[in-house]
Amino acid sequence: MGSASSILAIAYLIGSVTFIVGLKMLSNPATARKGNLIAAAGMFLAIAGTIFLYEENGRKLGNYGWIFAGLAIGSVVGVLAAKKVKMTAMPEMVSMFNGMGGACAMLISIVEFNHLVHGGAEVNIVAGFKAIMAGAEYNAFTNVTGKLLVILLGLIIGSVSFAGSVIAWGKLNGKIKDFAFKGQHIVNLAVLGVILVLMVWLLVSAHHTSTSDYSIDLQINDAGLQLTSGGALAGLSAFFYIILILSIAYGVLFVMPIGGADMPVVISLLNSFTGVAAACGGFLYNNPVMLTGGILVGSAGTILTILMCKAMNRSLKNVLIGSFGASAKSGGGTAVQGNYKEISLSDAAVVLRYAGKVMIVPGYGLAVAQAQHVCHELEKLLEDRGVEVNYAIHPVAGRMPGHMNVLLAEADVPYEKLEEMEQANAAMPTTDAVLVLGANDVVNPAAKNDPSSPIYGMPILEVELAKMVIVNKRSMKPGYAGIENELFFQPKTSMLFGDAKTVLQQLVAEVKAL
Repeated sequence: MGSASSILAIAYLIGSVTFIVGLKMLSNPATARKGNLIAAAGMFLAIAGTIFLYEENGRKLGNYGWIFAGLAIGSVVGVLAAKKVKMTAMPEMVSMFNGMGGACAMLISIVEFNHLVHGGAEVNIVAGFKAIMAGAEYNAFTNVTGKLLVILLGLIIGSVSFAGSVIAWGKLNGKIKDFAFKGQHIVNLAVLGVILVLMVWLLVSAHHTSTSDYSIDLQINDAGLQLTSGGALAGLSAFFYIILILSIAYGVLFVMPIGGADMPVVISLLNSFTGVAAACGGFLYNNPVMLTGGILVGSAGTILTILMCKAMNRSLKNVLIGSFGASAKSGGGTAVQGNYKEISLSDAAVVLRYAGKVMIVPGYGLAVAQAQHVCHELEKLLEDRGVEVNYAIHPVAGRMPGHMNVLLAEADVPYEKLEEMEQANAAMPTTDAVLVLGANDVVNPAAKNDPSSPIYGMPILEVELAKMVIVNKRSMKPGYAGIENELFFQPKTSMLFGDAKTVLQQLVAEVKAL
C-alpha cells in the first residue's frame, strides 16, 4: 500500500507539472500543439494512476466495468466531435465541452453531499485525544462544515457554468435567441442573493447541529479508531437541491440577455468558472492534479476575460450588465447614410497584385466560408510576386477567444505573419491595400467617431488609414453585433460581394492571369 501510494503521488506530481509546462507552451503557436500533447499525457498518467493505484483503507476503486465504459464512450465522442467539427462550429464545441466540465463538478458535489449525509464525516479518535491532551480545542465535526462549504461552492459554480455554457452553445449556433426583460438584472441579483443566503444558512445549520443529532458508528481499521457520523444533514437535503435548481436558473438568466460581440467574453468567463469548480473537486478529494488543473484553468480564463474586456475598452461589469449585444441589435448609434461603391474581381486582383504591402483582416465570414486555405494560397501567390502580406488580428474577432488564430493556424499560415492590433495599426498608414474578409465590428470607425454608438471606445483595427480598403461581405447587412459600419461608405472603401471562399478562389485565378 505504501509503495502504491508513493507511486501515485509521483504520478500526480508529474501530471501537475505537465499541466504547467503545457500551459506555458500554449502561449506560443509554434509550441502549442506539443504543449497540448504534453498536458494530455500528464492527464492520462494521472487517470491511469488513480484507477490502478488509488487505495483507501486497503481497498482499491473497483467498478472497473463502469469506469472503462465511461472512458470508452467519452473518448469516442470526444475524438469524433473534434475531428468532424467545422471551424465555424468551434465556438459552440468549446462552449459545450466547457459545460460538460461544469456538469461534472456539479455531479461531484451532489454525490459528495449524499456521502456526507449518509456518514461522510470521519473523525480520528486518536488525533482528537492528542489534541485535547495538548490543551487544544478539538471539534469532532468541524470537517463537516468545511467539506460542505467546498461541496456547495462546487455545486453553485459548476451549475452556473453548465447552464450558462449550454445557453451560450445554443446562442452561438442560432438555436436560442437573445432574451431580456425589464428588470432582469434585478431578478438575476435577487436569485444570486437567495443562493448565497441559503448557502450560508446551510453551513451555519450544519455547524451548529449538536453531536446528539448524529448517528455514530465506531470502526477499527488501518487508520486506527474511527468515528463515522451521519444523518444530521438529511433534514437539510431539500435546501441543498433548492440551491442546485436556483444555480441552474441563474446560469440561464445570466447568459440569456448577453449576445453579439460580447459572446467571446462570456465563453472565457464561463471557462474560468469551470476551472474554479474543478479546483473545488480537487479540495474534496485531496487530489493535487484536479486542484492544479482547476486553478490553471480558472486563473487563465480570468486573465483572458480581463484582457478581452480591455481589448473592447469595457469593464466586465459593463459586459455582464450592459447587454451590449442585445442593446446593439435593438438600436443605438447614429444612422449611417451614403453610397457605397463596388469593385470588380479583376480590378481587385490588380490592386492586390501591384500593391507593395497588403494587410488581410480575417473575420467570422472567413470561418463561415471555410476559406482559410485559399486565403493562404492567395497570400503565398502575392508573396511570390513581391508583395508583402500580413494578417491583422483583433483580439475579439470571431466568436471565441483566439478564433482567428486557430483558423489561420489550421491553414499553416506562419505565425510571424499574424500581427496583433497595436502592431497592425502602426503599419496601416504605410499599407497600400487592406483586404477585409468577413470582419465587421472590429473595423467599424464608429468605435472612435460616434459617442452614441454601443461600441464607442472599443479599440479597432484602423483600416481606414490605409491607402485603399477592399471589403468582402455577402451583403450590406450589419455584423454580429447588429451595428451599421460607416467604413463601407467611405471614399477609400470598395465592396467586393460574395462568398469568401468563392471570391478568394476567383482572385487567385485573376492574379495568376496577370
